[in-house]
Amino acid sequence: MKKLLSLFVALVALSGCSVFGQDGGLFSGADCESRLARNFAENTTDTVFFAFDSSALSAEAQAALDTQVEWLKSHETNVIVQGYCDERGTREYNLALGERRANAVKEYLVSHGISEDRISVISYGKERPAVFGSNEAAWAQNRRAVTVLSSAE
Repeated sequence: MKKLLSLFVALVALSGCSVFGQDGGLFSGADCESRLARNFAENTTDTVFFAFDSSALSAEAQAALDTQVEWLKSHETNVIVQGYCDERGTREYNLALGERRANAVKEYLVSHGISEDRISVISYGKERPAVFGSNEAAWAQNRRAVTVLSSAE
């Protein structure tokens, strides 16, 4: 029985996937990545929001990141933290602020036990708004960091 369990664990490790079907079968490839992404979305809060001109994590953001930490501890997958800003400010300033936001998320995840090697960051600044509009409601939705699964090994 121990040998069978060891073999099973080795297969999971080699496949890079820890998503199982209802029949106990292991998914692989694009199907695995799709199921992992769906599982991540269903079991975590992937987006955290920031105050104007800030990269400080609020208590609400930290609570959202705690859901990511728990999920990432049970799934050996890499993530990319994407930093975003609202439309105000220059392109250069917002790229730097988006990077600070993404790094704030990365630092939080690392400080809670997720390996730094599993986390990449990228800033999109103000180039990819979630909501279009020039008002506080739109700006608040665009000041964010989003954690997405990465297929990079």
